[in-house]
Amino acid sequence: MFVDKVKIYVKGGDGGNGIVAYRREKYVPNGGPAGGDGGKGADVVFEVDEGLRTLMDFRYQRHFKAERGENGMTKNQHGKSRQPMLVKVPPGTTIMDEATGNVIADLTEHKQRAIIARGGRGGRGNSRFATPANPAPEIAENGEPGQEKDIVLELKVLADAGLVGFPSVGKSTLLSVISSAKPKIADYHFTTLAPNLGVVETDDQRSFVMADLPGLIEGAHSGVGLGHQFLRHIERTRVIVHVIDMSGLEGRDPYEDYITINEELKQYNMRLTERPQLVVANKMDLPDSEEHLEMFREQVGPDVPIFPISAVTKQGLNALLREVANRIETTPTFPLYEEDETDQRVVYTYTKKADPFTISQDEDGTYAISGHEIETMFKMTDFNRHDSVQRFARKMRHMGIDQALRDLGAENGDTVRILQYEFEFID
Repeated sequence: MFVDKVKIYVKGGDGGNGIVAYRREKYVPNGGPAGGDGGKGADVVFEVDEGLRTLMDFRYQRHFKAERGENGMTKNQHGKSRQPMLVKVPPGTTIMDEATGNVIADLTEHKQRAIIARGGRGGRGNSRFATPANPAPEIAENGEPGQEKDIVLELKVLADAGLVGFPSVGKSTLLSVISSAKPKIADYHFTTLAPNLGVVETDDQRSFVMADLPGLIEGAHSGVGLGHQFLRHIERTRVIVHVIDMSGLEGRDPYEDYITINEELKQYNMRLTERPQLVVANKMDLPDSEEHLEMFREQVGPDVPIFPISAVTKQGLNALLREVANRIETTPTFPLYEEDETDQRVVYTYTKKADPFTISQDEDGTYAISGHEIETMFKMTDFNRHDSVQRFARKMRHMGIDQALRDLGAENGDTVRILQYEFEFID
């Protein structure tokens, strides 16, 4: 089974907790706070492994949760930070954030890495909070939560040349003849349900990778037939080899097939039309193929390179493969995503910081406080210690939450909720 798209959940490790501790050793004058900081949680890092070919492993494991940092210790000893959690992916994997649709990383080269979910920093121990006014604080932070997100992995096969065309035009037969690949070949449409890769060697000892991709039909760019399951794989190819059935045995017109396939490529991604395309007139060993080819040449014009072949009798293959190799050598790789190549300077732009909190009122009158900043601060507060609770209350006041609640009409005794925790509002 060829798996080329999968959705998974990743979470960076939480930071370790800081602790409250004091030194009471005989020969240490004055003692004092000695709580160590927690260690950093592990990042979730994706790494390319060229030995992998599909995303099959992610069918069975869809949750990746990294290890949390070690808690702080007495005598100002910090907890251990964790090593990154490595997740192996095949070359050609694109990683996208499901919530935003943004591309997080595009991994194509062996050993290439990308941090997908960062681990949280460790919480500070009480020795970090000592001041002349409060030399023995009872304050320590919990570790910062690690990032968590749902991501989508898409595999786009890494091939130098891609075979495109309607179903049953002979793409699989051609690949099986020119390489050691053994794609499924049968006398019905959509025999090929997954891309097949083959290493092709020309008669002048050059080699390249060719992909036999599932057949296209009209409307594929909008998901008809195998739709995007096919089209995503041609995005990385440098040369498009367009195979057309010149025999017309199935009642289709070769020129209409040619126009339809090119329109699908254009509708899916305009950049696909920039790639060099070689037209392969296949099944030339069958009756009427020569007449159809002459008519096809007149219709497409002299600027379209056409290579008459027969995949069954191996007629015309050497000339085709030499030209494919020539085009690959002279064609640069195409970026999958738009890049501004005109100016490589770093431009710093002002972006408005997200609101630290928002307040809404439920039907039962409860005031619900939400926001990344306030929720992170809440999770890092140790509510078992009075000093930590007081510190959290001061931070809320400095952020303007108290005043915002008053402005919304909050009174003594009203219920306020952060995450799933509730407490009373006291003015």
